[in-house]
Amino acid sequence: GVTLAELDGIAVTAYPGLIGALLVGVNFAKGLALTAGKPLVPTHHLAGHIAANYIAHPELKPPYLCLVVSGGHSHLVEVLTYTKFRILGRTRDDAAGECFDKAARVLGLPYPGGPSVANAAKTGDPKAYRLPVPHVEGKYNVSFSGLKTAVLNEVNQAQMKGTDINVPDLAASFQERIAGILAEKLLLAAADTGAKQVCLAGGVAANGRLRQLVNDGAQKLGAKVYLPELKFCGDNGAMIAAQGYYQYMAGHTAGLDLNGLPTLPIDYE
Repeated sequence: GVTLAELDGIAVTAYPGLIGALLVGVNFAKGLALTAGKPLVPTHHLAGHIAANYIAHPELKPPYLCLVVSGGHSHLVEVLTYTKFRILGRTRDDAAGECFDKAARVLGLPYPGGPSVANAAKTGDPKAYRLPVPHVEGKYNVSFSGLKTAVLNEVNQAQMKGTDINVPDLAASFQERIAGILAEKLLLAAADTGAKQVCLAGGVAANGRLRQLVNDGAQKLGAKVYLPELKFCGDNGAMIAAQGYYQYMAGHTAGLDLNGLPTLPIDYE
């Protein structure tokens, strides 16, 4: 509902991500900013996911803890200010969303894996299959490659025995394990730091079981939970605009020499 002239700046995802996609976005944003005579505001993709919470919850203010879980990332982040972050933990191998996608493929469920596994799990027994809890160094770090392999092994063993896999049961067991691991790490960090505000962000933040576990655990800790709207969990432009606002207010703008970066940690500043 606004014109280009009414905007204060042009925000764009500059990092991290697939370099081809980033270059297309960054170069389009450069052209738009130059044509409109507006500041160019580079934005970190993960910071954008976190900022999706501000759209639904303008009262949310740092500091707080945020679990950022998507197809490419699984990070436990301490949000110090609107533009400064500290990584407390991360995945040592696969991201949670990637693990959902691979498990879904093994189970014959459609892409993207998160929603299809969650849907199949609705009628399943989460205790039907005993899946491992992968151990990893670092108090708040997680590992998911072993969990993905465990699902594959269950399917392979069933095929060798000539028996059928109960897809809803295995989907429910898998979802319960991955959501449990993620919620446990976030709540452990909240208890250790005394955080009174915790958030979820990213595509996997749409998972109902993860939301439930975090809500239940945070209540026991006396912490308030903030969750982004489902439509802002996956990648979207609104979250980049939201984070772009805070970057712009902090004076973080760029020149036309801005380049996309395939890797850059969220605590780069």
